[in-house]
Amino acid sequence: MIRFCCQDEIRIGLKTITGRKITAVGVKPVGVNQWQFKATYLYGIIEPLTGESFFWEFSHFNTDCFQIFLNLVAQHFPDSVLIIQLDNGAFHKAQTSSNTKIPDNIILLFQPAHSPELNPIEQVWQYIKRRLRWLLPKNLNELPAALYAKMGKLTKPIIASIAGRQYILAALSVAGF
Repeated sequence: MIRFCCQDEIRIGLKTITGRKITAVGVKPVGVNQWQFKATYLYGIIEPLTGESFFWEFSHFNTDCFQIFLNLVAQHFPDSVLIIQLDNGAFHKAQTSSNTKIPDNIILLFQPAHSPELNPIEQVWQYIKRRLRWLLPKNLNELPAALYAKMGKLTKPIIASIAGRQYILAALSVAGF
């Protein structure tokens, strides 16, 4: 089976994600926030057509973590060939070096530089971040628990509705997916 997927990473930290608050007319919204700059990093892959997904948490972004993530993705989808759209991050391009190896069932498709709007997983990250607004975890041990609770509600139909852009679905249907 051949699958088209989209991959990206996101940093989720202890610094409060702010956003709009609903208040009564004439009442200025007030929200408590914190400015701690410790973070965890989430690597993810989604399939816009079906909403299938795979996420993994790491302590940072680099080539070694990306290599581990690709290996985990290859193991998660062993009977599929994955065409993965991703950005031009420096550690993605380092995959062409002799120290790293792209798994046999993965084909990397780099999107044009400086165009995050082309990658549907960016909207999935925004969806998650909106649900983490005004969250105040005290430390990095509390943050993953809250993150996983919100991501646990991220079902295949929800991911497909967020990432299933009409032009992508039309192109996949023409390609026979």
